[in-house]
Amino acid sequence: MEGTIDSLLLGFSVAFRPDVLVYAFLGCLVGTLVGVLPGIGPLTGISILLPVTFGLDATKAVIMLAGIYYGSQYGGSTTSILMRIPGEASSVMTCIDGYAMARRGRGGAALCIAAGGSFVAGTFGLIVLTIVAPPLAAFAVRFGPPEYAALLVLGLIFLSYMSSTSLLRTLVMAVVGLMLGMVGIDSMTGHFRYSFDLPELGDGIGIVPVAVGLFGLGEILSTPSAKVVSDVAAPRLRELLPTRQEWRQSAMPILRGSVLGFFVGIIPGSAHIISSFLSYALERRLSKHPEEFGKGAVAGVAGPESANNSASTGAFVPMLALGVPTGPITAVLIGALAIHGVAAGPNLVSEHPDVFWGFVASMYVGNLMLLALNLPLVGLFVSVLRIPYSYLYPLIIMFCIVGVYAVNNSIVDVWIMLIMGVLGYGLRKFGFDPAPLVLGLVIAPIFELSLRQSLIMSNGDYLIFLQRPVSLALVAVSAGLLLLAAKSYVLRRKDWRASLAEAEAGEAQ
Repeated sequence: MEGTIDSLLLGFSVAFRPDVLVYAFLGCLVGTLVGVLPGIGPLTGISILLPVTFGLDATKAVIMLAGIYYGSQYGGSTTSILMRIPGEASSVMTCIDGYAMARRGRGGAALCIAAGGSFVAGTFGLIVLTIVAPPLAAFAVRFGPPEYAALLVLGLIFLSYMSSTSLLRTLVMAVVGLMLGMVGIDSMTGHFRYSFDLPELGDGIGIVPVAVGLFGLGEILSTPSAKVVSDVAAPRLRELLPTRQEWRQSAMPILRGSVLGFFVGIIPGSAHIISSFLSYALERRLSKHPEEFGKGAVAGVAGPESANNSASTGAFVPMLALGVPTGPITAVLIGALAIHGVAAGPNLVSEHPDVFWGFVASMYVGNLMLLALNLPLVGLFVSVLRIPYSYLYPLIIMFCIVGVYAVNNSIVDVWIMLIMGVLGYGLRKFGFDPAPLVLGLVIAPIFELSLRQSLIMSNGDYLIFLQRPVSLALVAVSAGLLLLAAKSYVLRRKDWRASLAEAEAGEAQ
């Protein structure tokens, strides 16, 4: 422990250098802007600024690029809360209750809770990363393809079990997302699949056009503007900060989201997105008033926002300790280190302690910078609500189209967004929850690859998932959740038949 403290002090001596602080601040500022702008995700921001780092040393380069990553988790909540458009893919769940709070004049409170939860979760994740990164990384590296496949199945079933709609409807939406995730080049054979001869679909259907379409355009289409204009009022100054009751309601969700997000974050995949889905489902399940979710529940903002920030920190564990990317963003960061002659992996701590510990210490500083950036600007962000919706709706549509087009400079992505907007409208009208569709799309490539690799390992024998201890435990939990859901369904039908029989008996008398 003493050695860790000494190493962390070395890191702070690097992080507090004036030139390093400038690049850390620049990364946090750009990350916040990247998160606020609909459709522009951290991967795009990091990729655009990667050439800028060529003249920097490895420490400054990775600190600035990482600031964009975790800074976008802060900024992504802004448009989600104020416009119901996820500024970043991990903010999809924040749209639901954050926007509902804004409609009730509590947009400022929602933004403050999101910023506070992000700070607590980011700090918690860093403390755990600093102390227990090696054993956590050793555990994560034991996961092979069967474990990944079983874990992703558990995630889908867990979300479906805790969803507000029926298990069947939620699973249908998840399956639709999985099917959309199969579009593009087959990762194992290189063949184009279901792409309609469009080269733009070679990399698959992007999460950004789907999320912006379902949650941005879908909201515009399904909400009459005249009704919204009459409901939206400019919040008063005293309403910009959460009440004591709102802080109390957010305390435990922030703590739960911080723990859940970090441990999900160390597992390769789009952890910061998946963790926000799981946190929302967990908070709804644990709430004494689940009926408030979707109508402005404080826990529905605090939990997911904390989880996605903590997960973004957890994703650095396998990246730094093993050199294993947990997703495209950490893969780009590993590439940035390689460009500067630094190899991420087990030898990073011993060979480049200034880079490793300077990077860790800079995230402590970065979290304070993000808190200082976000909280004073809450009033500015909330002032967006003063814009009449007759003007705001066209602006939202413009932001959606420009933001989605800017990701890949592809008109195909714009068409996908428009189609998803119409689909989102239809799903709302028929009582389907579009969130599981987004989750299915996110995990589809990882799930397919893990499943096929598992079957190759076993020569096509599905029993491989029951022959490995970790995957067996995950499959058992999935089966248990399905049995609990079936039991609840049977009991509900039994209660419905009993009440129907009583009503018929009453009518006969």
